[in-house]
Amino acid sequence: MSELDEFDVKLLTLVQEDSRLTSEALAEKVGLSATACQRRLRRLREDGVIEREIAVLDPARVGGRLTVLVEIILQRGSPQILDDFKRRMRSLPEVQQCFYVTGDSDFVLVVIVDDIKAYEAFTQRVLFASKAIQRFQTTVVMDTVKAGLTVPF
Repeated sequence: MSELDEFDVKLLTLVQEDSRLTSEALAEKVGLSATACQRRLRRLREDGVIEREIAVLDPARVGGRLTVLVEIILQRGSPQILDDFKRRMRSLPEVQQCFYVTGDSDFVLVVIVDDIKAYEAFTQRVLFASKAIQRFQTTVVMDTVKAGLTVPF
């Protein structure tokens, strides 16, 4: 993949905020032609710089959801335990984000469920049922002050 130039950075900044901007609107903001913007975006997608384009929903408008942060400490063991845990977390729709971290915990999860009962069921089905997990700690999110997925330039 080639280096990102100033036009790529401008395009990426704009599409991170609104991926539905037209080529014409992007061209006006970036200072390139619409065709050049389309070509650059196609290249950025093909090169994997743009992994995917998604719709971000407001949880409160789709029935209200509970967000919990879960710190996980795994049993010490083989790299296979780590790989299996990562694979399992990727497969769970409730797990929105999973970070392999340094410090006191091995992983930090962002989990979204309907309510506390659904989280309790998740802990029974996933966390307590896993022999790989030594301990976990839950923090319930009371208010989302800021949530984003943009990569700052």
